[in-house]
Amino acid sequence: MNKTYLRLTVRKPSLNAPIVASQSDPNAKVPVQQMPDLRRRPRLRELTINGFLFLCGFLSIFITFGIVYELGKESFLFFRNRQWSSTNKPLAADINPEQTVFEVEASGTPLQTDMNYRIEGEIIHIDAIDGTSLTVQRGFDDSQPAAHRAGLTLEAELRPNLLEFITGTEWAPHNGKFGILPLLTATLIVSGVAIVVAVPLGLATAVYLSEYASPRAHNTLKPILEILAGVPTVVYGFFALTFMTPLLRSIFGADTVNIYNMASAGIVIGILILPFVSTVSEDALSAVPRSLREASYALGATRLETALRVVVPAAFSGIAAAIILAASRAIGETMVVAIASGAGPNFTFNPFEAAETMTGHIVRISGGDMSYNSVDYNSIFAVGLMLFVMTLILNVISQRIVRRFREIYE
Repeated sequence: MNKTYLRLTVRKPSLNAPIVASQSDPNAKVPVQQMPDLRRRPRLRELTINGFLFLCGFLSIFITFGIVYELGKESFLFFRNRQWSSTNKPLAADINPEQTVFEVEASGTPLQTDMNYRIEGEIIHIDAIDGTSLTVQRGFDDSQPAAHRAGLTLEAELRPNLLEFITGTEWAPHNGKFGILPLLTATLIVSGVAIVVAVPLGLATAVYLSEYASPRAHNTLKPILEILAGVPTVVYGFFALTFMTPLLRSIFGADTVNIYNMASAGIVIGILILPFVSTVSEDALSAVPRSLREASYALGATRLETALRVVVPAAFSGIAAAIILAASRAIGETMVVAIASGAGPNFTFNPFEAAETMTGHIVRISGGDMSYNSVDYNSIFAVGLMLFVMTLILNVISQRIVRRFREIYE
C-alpha cells in the first residue's frame, strides 16, 4: 500500500512588511497586526503608594534610631560627666580665697572626708571634719579659689559607676547611690505577676474562641474582650488601688499586704494585657490548617485532646510571640505602677510590699519638681536606656522563637 506524504512549509511573515496581499484577492491589501508594546509604563498611582509606604517605613526606622541616640547620648553623659547634688548645708560665715578652715551650719546632709564639694564654681577637697569645722584644700582640680558669702550651700560630687549601676542594691542618686537593682527587681516582679495572670486566662480564651465558640459567640465575645485594651491605664491604676488591694488585704491580712504593693499592680496589669495574649494567640490557632484537626478526629481524639495536643503545639510560635509581646507591654506599663505599686525604691522580693518600678521612677522624677540637669533628672535617661535594652532583648528572643518553631503549611 502506497503512502502519500504531504509536506507543508510555513513561512513566518516579516515584521517589517506593514501589509501583505490577500490570498483570495491578490490586489487587496490587508494591514498586518502590529506587535504590542511590552515596555513597562509608569503608573502614577502605584508610584505614589510605594513612595508613601517607603516614607512610613523610613520614618519608623528614623524615629527608632533617634530614640536610641538620645538615650545613649544622655546616658553616656550621665556616666561620664561629674554629677553634683546639693547637700543643703550652708556656710556659717563669709570666707576668703586663702581660708582653708571654716565653719558650716549643722543642718543639711552630713559631709564626708576625702570627698570633693563645690561652692559656686570652686571645688574644694575635705581633709578633716571636726563637728561643723572643715579643713579643706581650696582650688581643687584646677578650679580658682574665690571669696564666698555666708549661706551658700555645698554641692557634693557624685561619680556614677557602670558596675555599681548594674549590681548595686541602693538607688538614691542625690546621695551617690546608683544601684538599679531595686527598680529592676520591682519591674520584673510586677511583670512576672502580670504574665502569670494573663497567659493562662488569655490562652484559655483563645482556645475557646478558636475551637469551641460558635460564630455568633465569637463575634460577640471577641469585641467585648478587646474593649479591655481601650480602657485608660489610669483607670486600671485606681482600680488596683481601690479594689484589688482591699481584696488582697482581706484575703491575706492587712499586716501582710501593704496599701501600695506590687501584687495588686501586677494582677491588674495582667488584666490589661489579657487582650494582647488572647487576640494574637487566637489568630495563631485559627491559622492552623483544618486538615490537622480532621486527622486528629479521625484517629479518635476528642476536641479537647485535639486542641491541646495538636492545635496548640502547631501554633506554638505565634503563642510564644504573643506572650513576649504581652511581657514587653507589661514592662513598659506606667500609670498602674505609679498609682498602685509605690513611690520609693525598695530592694525586696516580696510582692506584697511597696516598690517602685523603672517606669514609675521615670514618671515621678520627670513629673515632679526636680530641677533640670540635676543628678536625679539625669538618672532617668540611664533608667530609660535599661528599659529599652530589656524590651529589645525580649523582641530578639521573640524573633528567635518564631523562626525556630514556625510551621509552614501548604
